[in-house]
Amino acid sequence: MPGHEKMSPGEINLVEVTSAAAKATKANLLVVDDDRELCRLISEFLEEDGFRPSAVHTGADGVEQAIHGSYQIIILDVMLPDMKGFDVLRAIRLQNRTPVLMLTAKGDEYDRILGLELGADDYLAKPFSPRELAARLSAILRRSGWQQEGGALVRPAIVRSGDLEFDMASRTVKRDNEELKLTSAEFDLLRIFLESMGKILTRDVLMEAVLDRKFTPFDRSIDLHISNLRRKLGKYENGSERIRSIRGMGYLYVWPSA
Repeated sequence: MPGHEKMSPGEINLVEVTSAAAKATKANLLVVDDDRELCRLISEFLEEDGFRPSAVHTGADGVEQAIHGSYQIIILDVMLPDMKGFDVLRAIRLQNRTPVLMLTAKGDEYDRILGLELGADDYLAKPFSPRELAARLSAILRRSGWQQEGGALVRPAIVRSGDLEFDMASRTVKRDNEELKLTSAEFDLLRIFLESMGKILTRDVLMEAVLDRKFTPFDRSIDLHISNLRRKLGKYENGSERIRSIRGMGYLYVWPSA
């Protein structure tokens, strides 16, 4: 296995675990909609299209399942009996970045814009074609690293770097097999650092990629996120920092020791 290859200093130390992590599987899907018949139809259709669907019918149950369940993607209706879908989305985004596709009323531009501003990944107006729904869900998953091969979804590989295990599909990070409680911003920062290991990343690049806004000299939010991430990751075994500040330039994620 690649994980057992011996590496020399300066050689890339990212290892993709392909044996169990990247095999064809079904993506866990949560449907939050009070229309039980629609949920049944969606579930039956999507189960044949590479998904493992579950459904709840209130906003409160949607928040609970989205935060504490293990889902790769969520379908969320704007109109729910106990709370607005936008409030459900806000509550989810406080905890994680699980992709969300919102179902809106046909032609309601305000709902679509508001949903996207609050962090929805896409929207679909009712009534809709099940085939279009499946296509949009698959497109969202591809942006999260999933791939479609031979009609089956292929889970993105788990990546290891030194003592870290980075799982894009579940958006979890482990250090020495213990899960780290990272915020969504910290997770996205670590992903970018691992993809660019050994390269200096400016604050401008990090701000736009993680917080989706331009860097300004008085905005220290990205520095705060990096400081928190650095604290949670801890140092390498030899006592050196994983993330170094490069004066006047930005940040550098240092190669792990061979």
